Amino acid sequence: MKTDYFGDTGLKVSRMGLGLAALGRPGYINLGHGADLQNDYSPDNMQMRTHQMLDKATAAGINYIDAAQSYGKSEDFLSAWLKQREVSDVIVGSKWGYTYTADWQVEAEQHEVKEHSIIVLNRQWRLSDRKLSPALKLYQVHSATFDSGILENAQVLDRLAEIQDSGILIGLTLSGPTQAAVLAKAMKVSVEGKLLFDVVQATSNILEHSCDHILRQAADRGMGIIIKEALANGRLTDRNKDPQYARLMAALTHMAEEYVTSIDAIALAYVLSKSNHHVVLSGAVTEQQLQANLDALRVTLTADHLRRLDEFQLSPSTYWDLRSQLSWN
Repeated sequence: MKTDYFGDTGLKVSRMGLGLAALGRPGYINLGHGADLQNDYSPDNMQMRTHQMLDKATAAGINYIDAAQSYGKSEDFLSAWLKQREVSDVIVGSKWGYTYTADWQVEAEQHEVKEHSIIVLNRQWRLSDRKLSPALKLYQVHSATFDSGILENAQVLDRLAEIQDSGILIGLTLSGPTQAAVLAKAMKVSVEGKLLFDVVQATSNILEHSCDHILRQAADRGMGIIIKEALANGRLTDRNKDPQYARLMAALTHMAEEYVTSIDAIALAYVLSKSNHHVVLSGAVTEQQLQANLDALRVTLTADHLRRLDEFQLSPSTYWDLRSQLSWN
């Protein structure tokens, strides 16, 4: 798989990465998540599945792995794999700011609790560092938003700068209709004259690409760009039977037939077509899904097809409202 420089970070990353959001916990909002896990949620079996997916992904050339403290046991599973395989050539990114609270249940009153405080940062950094170093190269604020106050919290920003000075890249992930505005503000954050954020992870897909313009600016400035939710939590796969997406699914089906591939490969190829997107995350849970995702790397959509897919963009408020209605399963 082709690798390229990750902005000005000095690292080289594969065009596709593997995200562990759906592999590290029994409950998630992806369509058909329970079926993907065959309704078998024992930690031992889920760790085995995660290790199998990591083996398949790295064998295919993927070298970026994305985890988070709130993804259940994702860091534990990844840590065990790194030690068992004695892996030395992968780049791991993890996140802090959410605490997993579902107690390994599919249905829970709260699956995760957000808190961007210095107490949470210090606690979660110590855990991530202990479990994932030396593969851990990137530490990200999980879902930076205006309401959490993260971009004005001098104590937290100073601590992140200390972690950065130790050789770890500092990033932020974005969610919600204000993605673009949050990134615009984050790009100006500095500590003692040094810009803080080296990397940004944002949602971009056929339905929501409102922050692509600011991502281009971030890439031009040298930031590493990671794209998450390229398949819109399964809404850009053949699992989406919702009538309101019928026209889009028909267009994707037609293109998939024309390129002799899958619907999700077309959706991923759309995101991969944007050269400033350095890493596009696969959220695959099965080998079949991973192979379908990887097939996107051989698909080059025509300008006409890209323009056709552009027409299906939703307003940010509509997209994120619909996403909030997805059920944990």
